[in-house]
Amino acid sequence: MKILLLGSGELGKEFAIAAQRIGHTIIAVDSYEKAPAMQVAHGFEVINMLDGTELDRIVAKHNPDFIVPEIEAIRTERFYDYEKQGITVVPSAKAANFTMNRKAIRDLASKELGLKTANYRYATTAEELQKGVEAVGMPCVVKPLMSSSGKGQSTIKTEADIEKAWNYAVEGSRGDVVEVIVEAFVKFNSEITLLTVTQNNNPTLFCAPIGHRQERGDYQESWQPARISDKDLYEAQDMAEKVTEALGGAGLFGVEFFLADDGVYFSELSPRPHDTGMVTLAGTQNFNEFELHLRAVLSLPIFEITLEKAGASAVILASENSNNPTFTGIEKIACLPKTDFRIFGKPTSRPYRRMGVTLVNATLETPIEEVVEKAKEAAKLVKVLS
Repeated sequence: MKILLLGSGELGKEFAIAAQRIGHTIIAVDSYEKAPAMQVAHGFEVINMLDGTELDRIVAKHNPDFIVPEIEAIRTERFYDYEKQGITVVPSAKAANFTMNRKAIRDLASKELGLKTANYRYATTAEELQKGVEAVGMPCVVKPLMSSSGKGQSTIKTEADIEKAWNYAVEGSRGDVVEVIVEAFVKFNSEITLLTVTQNNNPTLFCAPIGHRQERGDYQESWQPARISDKDLYEAQDMAEKVTEALGGAGLFGVEFFLADDGVYFSELSPRPHDTGMVTLAGTQNFNEFELHLRAVLSLPIFEITLEKAGASAVILASENSNNPTFTGIEKIACLPKTDFRIFGKPTSRPYRRMGVTLVNATLETPIEEVVEKAKEAAKLVKVLS
């Protein structure tokens, strides 16, 4: 089978490795050369995926069996035509088109499915954002409708923050959609990612919940399993199944929730492996999230997902701009027990860019806080140099 991978970052790289292990061909696509997945793919293309003509060209050139999106900045409306041509879009053209834009997925979850979400409004100008803030109240969170890894996300606490938040959101937006969502701040106790696997001919499965901590809208550590009551877990699973069923198709979805005193709130959804799910590379499950995504895509039956170990991941961040980043401290991590790492191979660095992760596992009886702390300490050992 030939798979056209649209977006070639670290998540795409792990997916490509999983596909190659069982004999499938990967063509990696991104907007710049030497992207991580390109380094392990059978072939690659460098295009602007928001250019529909260019997207059509490479689909016709490679005639793939599957199109697997990994990023948001894609002319996703073209996916419907590709499905009509007999190409499988992952998880489906509808799922990819809806979830690449926060507006579509939020309206589906809140208005059509009736899932509990934060109060929200949309804005296409700074003036509309002002009205949206008045409607939802402060503090509130502003996000571009199209972005990833927390880019363009900020919190408004005072009137003075509004214009700054608008400008930051526009700068951080991916694609050509100049619109933001402003959400009331949910007083949550914790937040989780529930990796949800939909299958073509088998039931939907759920991974053990993953906890995570964010800064600047991007995850810093993630851990599995996260603490959650049986009631909240059942509620989150029910919400995840409803929204993934409405979107259709087969694959792994990263569904994010807030856990608050008054229950579970749906937050966001990604129709692909999730960055917080990199913790599964620590051997926490019988299959990691990339293997699960691939098997669901290929209609290989997944009998069960079992939690094997407790685990944690912590990000390795760059601190400066470089066109030739190098790393020190890797040998120190290699000396640590039950600890591993991934260096993504990104050709350039900038402040706060995620360049790798550390991975730690332990027995299920080990307090998860201890596992997280070990991953954080390991990440501190690595320095990204220019």
